[in-house]
Amino acid sequence: MKIIHKDLKKGQVKVAIENFDDLWYLSAIIEDGDILRGKTQRKMKIGDGDNAKTVQKTIMLSIKIEKVEFHKYSNILRASGKIFEGTEDIAKGSYHTLNLEPNVIVSLQKQKFLGFQIEKLKEATKKKSKIMICVLDREQASFAVMKQYGYEILSELKGSVQKKDSPEIIKKSSFYQDIRKLIEEYDSRHGFDKIIVASIAFWKDYLYEELKKSDVSKKILLATCSATGKNAIDEVLKRPEVKQALKDDRIIKEINKVEEIFSEISKEGNVAYGIKEVKQAADVGAVSALLVTDSLIHEYREKEIFYRLDKVMKTVDSAQGEITIVSGDHDGGQKLDGLGGIAALLRYKVS
Repeated sequence: MKIIHKDLKKGQVKVAIENFDDLWYLSAIIEDGDILRGKTQRKMKIGDGDNAKTVQKTIMLSIKIEKVEFHKYSNILRASGKIFEGTEDIAKGSYHTLNLEPNVIVSLQKQKFLGFQIEKLKEATKKKSKIMICVLDREQASFAVMKQYGYEILSELKGSVQKKDSPEIIKKSSFYQDIRKLIEEYDSRHGFDKIIVASIAFWKDYLYEELKKSDVSKKILLATCSATGKNAIDEVLKRPEVKQALKDDRIIKEINKVEEIFSEISKEGNVAYGIKEVKQAADVGAVSALLVTDSLIHEYREKEIFYRLDKVMKTVDSAQGEITIVSGDHDGGQKLDGLGGIAALLRYKVS
C-alpha cells in the first residue's frame, strides 16, 4: 500500500491499493461511520422518452460507511453506505457500494484513528518478505505462499514410490526433480526471499541435495515437522529455527501472542477470554493487550452487531492497551477462535 496523503490529526488518509494483501489491512481499518471516497461505476440514464438509454459512467463518490464485507479467497472488499457527496445528477442519501481492488486510489475520513489502525497503516506500507513453504514426505509435497492473513496453498504434488522403506528408490525417481522444478517455477514467478523446506525425518535432506543444483538453494531454510499437508505448515511456523528466521513476520508475532494467552490460561494468570469477560476487563481499564480474530470481526459485521466489539476495542485503545487483529487462517488464529475469537492479557485480575 502506498500512502499518498496522511493527516491523522484530522482523521484523513489517501492510499493507493497495490495488492490483495492491502485489502486485508483496509478491512481492519475501515469501520461504520467512516467517509470513503473513490472512483466507481454508476448506471446513468441519458436522454428522455424513446431516446433514453442507460450507460455505465465512471464518477467520484463519497459514501458514509454502514457495512464492510471482505472475502479473503475471492479477494473482494466491499464498502457500502449512503452517498455523502457525489455529482449533481446523483441523489445524496441513496445507497452505493464501492468495490476496492488493486490499482485503486481511495480517501478515508475518520473521526479518529485508533492506535491499532495506525499500526495497520504502517504495516501495510512496509516491504513484506516473500516466503514459500514446501512440506513433503516420501510420496507427497505441498506448496504454500505466506500471505498477510495466513497462507495460501499453491499446489500439491504426488510422487511414485515402490516400497515404503526404501528411500533409495525415491532418490532415483523423478519426484525430487519435479519438486525442484516446481520450486524454481514458483520462485521465478514470485521472487521469494526465503523458501522453507520441511519434512518428517530425512526426506528434506534428499530434496536439498537436488536443490543444490539450483540457484534457489541460497534461499532454502530446512525444518522438521511430524505431519504433512496443512497441519505440517501450521507446525513448521512454530518451529524455533523458523521463528528465528522469520521473527519480524506478522504471522509469527500473532502465533507467539496467542501462545502467550494460552500460557497464562494454563497457569491461571492475568487473562480474560470471550466477549463478556474481555468487555468486563476493558471497562475497568485492565486490558494491556487485546487479541481479536478477523473471523470474529467478519461474523459480528454479518450479524450487524459489530458495534459491540468496536466499543470494546475503542475502550482498550483509550486505556493505552495494545490491539492485535489475528488472522483466523493460521493455527494461532484458529486456537483463538476456539476461545470465542477474543482474548486479553490483563494488567491485573478482574473479579
